[in-house]
Amino acid sequence: MYNRLPWRSAFILLALAGCAAQDTTTPAPETRQPSLQSAATGGPATPPFNDEIILRGDGFGLVKFRQPKDGNLIVYLDTWVRDLAPNTAYLLQRAVDKAVDDDCTSSNWLTLGKGTTPQAIVTDDRGTGREDLFRNLAAFPPGTRFDIHFRVINAVTSAVVLTSTCYQFTVSQ
Repeated sequence: MYNRLPWRSAFILLALAGCAAQDTTTPAPETRQPSLQSAATGGPATPPFNDEIILRGDGFGLVKFRQPKDGNLIVYLDTWVRDLAPNTAYLLQRAVDKAVDDDCTSSNWLTLGKGTTPQAIVTDDRGTGREDLFRNLAAFPPGTRFDIHFRVINAVTSAVVLTSTCYQFTVSQ
């Protein structure tokens, strides 16, 4: 005669393991974007020269904010939006704070585009739009740091449809 106890014990252990309570004490993720210095490296090892800006609101948007280290002091803003009104023109704006404290309170909104010429982001019939924008940062000496936040507005009504949290940026050399 053989012993069935080990098989039953294994079944009971597996059943109990599947019923184990989940940990509900896990804190909710932060809603504020960490500064690039802490997000990329866990500390202030590298200045934040680049970032991916997330825009939320009536839809969703992403701005790949890149400044090549080439001495030209041009920042590229590859912008993509989705789930907005179809066949509609929108504008990307930014506001900066010179006090670098992760608290974007400035409302000095500047419309971005192709250099100093504003450029609309026009959505297709599904509410998706994409535009490659850029801005010359020569007015800021290399190493200048600031807090920056973004928004997307309707080009006709100026209604704000997407906003970002606060990010930090350093002008590259």
